[in-house]
Amino acid sequence: MRTPSGPRAARIRAGLPSAGSGRARQCDPRGAPSTRRTGGMAFRQALQLAACGLAGGSAAVLLSAVAVGKPRGGGDADVRAPEPPAWTEGAQPGPSLWDSNWDRREPLSLINLRKRNVESGEAELASRLDHYKAKATRHIFLIRHSQYHVDGALEEDCTLTPLGREQAELTGLRLASLGLKFNKIIHSSMTRAVETTDIISKHLPDVSRVSTDLLREGAPIEPDPPVSHWKPEAVQYYEDGARIEAAFRNYIHRADTEQEEDSYEIFICHANVIRYIVCRALQFPPEGWLRLSLNNGSITHLVIRPSGRVALRTLGDTGFMPPNMITRS
Repeated sequence: MRTPSGPRAARIRAGLPSAGSGRARQCDPRGAPSTRRTGGMAFRQALQLAACGLAGGSAAVLLSAVAVGKPRGGGDADVRAPEPPAWTEGAQPGPSLWDSNWDRREPLSLINLRKRNVESGEAELASRLDHYKAKATRHIFLIRHSQYHVDGALEEDCTLTPLGREQAELTGLRLASLGLKFNKIIHSSMTRAVETTDIISKHLPDVSRVSTDLLREGAPIEPDPPVSHWKPEAVQYYEDGARIEAAFRNYIHRADTEQEEDSYEIFICHANVIRYIVCRALQFPPEGWLRLSLNNGSITHLVIRPSGRVALRTLGDTGFMPPNMITRS
């Protein structure tokens, strides 16, 4: 069988219709030719354009430019992603990859393999691994404080509004109705969070409570995309971000090895803190925290399994409130 040569063969190899064929191949992205050696989506799009009947010379230039992978403006035209703050170093895994040791409690990471007894071998290693494995599941309920007076001159003046107090009552009733044995309440030391906790605690009288400054409101990390109506100074991200990240590392992790039964813990704090914690716990880019929205008095439920896997049961639930009582201030 003769092998075509000349211009016609070049057009066939490029996937273009032969001259004089009378019609071009149908342009269907789903049926476009594919190759294992593509450099990404841009290369496949170039192949589709070629298959749709670009002139031979233009197609060849386009394919060669994409294959090289260089922008027209040269290497200096590359858009460089901003570097994350220094305190987030090592906190984010690669894209689309789950970091099993995100809380630094993966059993194998807790064993000093250098001290391993070579004589006892695998049996000893298995026993030590079992010792460091978590046994229980942690249920984390993140509650945003209720509506408050935003025009207070001092933080102490930012007390709950009458509607905010009603919202807290409904949130407390909702938590009590779940019939769970809550272990503790940890709340922000800011006035609006303390008052929200006071009201919710009336419906959970046997649950101990602890106040902490780590959960105070702040600017966790510069959001992407940015917003025009809220632009904190860079120093605020530097100060608040490290504190809120510390709150995440201190409170959000798999159960301790000594914990035998599943636990149910309530954290009453602020929208920015909760949104950042959710992104970090799910290993989503933390810069996206401002894309989430939370109502006042809402309930967000995170589950952390003994394996370290994390699931989001609910995000900002206020379905237990009448529509006319739902706010986001």
